[in-house]
Amino acid sequence: MIDSELLIRFPQLGELDAVAARHLTEQARPIAAPAGTILARPGEALPHFVFLTRGTVKVRGLSEGGREIVLYRVAAGETCVLSSAALLGHLSLGAELVAESDIAGFALPDSVFQQLMATAPAFRQLIFATFGARLQEIVALLEDVAFRRIDARLAAYLLAQDSARPLSVTHQEIAAELGTAREVVSRQLKEFERRAWVKLTRGQIEIADRDALSQLHTAD
Repeated sequence: MIDSELLIRFPQLGELDAVAARHLTEQARPIAAPAGTILARPGEALPHFVFLTRGTVKVRGLSEGGREIVLYRVAAGETCVLSSAALLGHLSLGAELVAESDIAGFALPDSVFQQLMATAPAFRQLIFATFGARLQEIVALLEDVAFRRIDARLAAYLLAQDSARPLSVTHQEIAAELGTAREVVSRQLKEFERRAWVKLTRGQIEIADRDALSQLHTAD
């Protein structure tokens, strides 16, 4: 019988036939990792497919110069399309996977993943269900990086955060979200502060003029 937590997060697995369900149950192994754990690095071959049942995994691209950009996040009940693509194409991973919070899930060996993809339509549907939406998300991110000004993108990022309290985040973390350099973020935040749009204190950013940031965001 498939683990109840796994079924709650991935109800599509309940549609597997008896043979596929038994195979998955026998081979899936529980895993867990604390926040901050690097789960996989670029260039590595993935030994298994992971069903995430708790927590969030951050998927980020890294340049040779050390720059990074957050491509997307995988929440409990979602699948990582880059991991799926690497396994399906027998390729090395093209991104870094980091546990953004404490995580738990189940790891399915690559060989079992391949077998279920070939023989179980319900399993295939589960894996491919998020491909289209996630790829559109990545394309939108790349267009944002390529064609929108950094000041407008930074304004959009700040507006998307909880405005009820100051934002506790480093300039490097913002840079990773926006796919730019830390120095660029710091310089732009200083300009926002000069215009009295934000207030900067050590490790915190407080929005002082949401209307101005909104106008900048929508004008680009």
